[in-house]
Amino acid sequence: MQTLFTFVSPADQCGYLPDQRWQLRYDVVGELTAEEYAERMRQGWRRFGFSLFRPECENCQQCRSLRVKVAEFRASESQKRAWKANRDVRVEVGSPVVSEEKLRLYDRYHQFQTELKQWPEHGPETVEDYLESFVVNPFPTEEWCYYVGDRLIGVGYVDALPIGLSAIYFYYEPAERDRSLGTFNVLSVIESARERGVPHVYLGFHVAGCRSLEYKAKYRPNEVLMDGKWVPFVV
Repeated sequence: MQTLFTFVSPADQCGYLPDQRWQLRYDVVGELTAEEYAERMRQGWRRFGFSLFRPECENCQQCRSLRVKVAEFRASESQKRAWKANRDVRVEVGSPVVSEEKLRLYDRYHQFQTELKQWPEHGPETVEDYLESFVVNPFPTEEWCYYVGDRLIGVGYVDALPIGLSAIYFYYEPAERDRSLGTFNVLSVIESARERGVPHVYLGFHVAGCRSLEYKAKYRPNEVLMDGKWVPFVV
């Protein structure tokens, strides 16, 4: 691993819990292997592109890395319904590529989340920002495209690591909200992890009280990282 520079962001209003203040430590790397990133994930780091980050907040420890135990996972009844509702969806896994179709879908998704969950306003996604976040990576990343016929309705990004699959990000067509595409995406990643024989699916941070991140606890059994150890998660 080659670290170019590291810094801690100034304390500011938390993007997950507005009544809290957050600080994030960033490591910007020039080189990073999948094995090296897997070790960083064991320490509570996540990444977008070449930027690794983890919370270092003074008064709050609600951000907890969560992983699903693949071999023991059993879908709930609502998750089974989401799986059945998307039997007509085709998933294509390939290398990340930017396109106008993906940029506009990304914009529609963020506008929808702004209206539904009061996400911060997000201007039109640029090619440069999209490349930096999803396409240009220090090691190969998978792009999962979800289609109904020839129509793109969802895009996800997944890291295939020695310790499991890591779901980086997923966005979808708001007009298809009734399909529960977010649930279908996670179930698809878990099923792929089972087929590949890897033990865990990493879903990023669970934050109690954050509507956008609490859903991760529904994929059981799971574990969270506390004081450097993975322990069973108790809601």
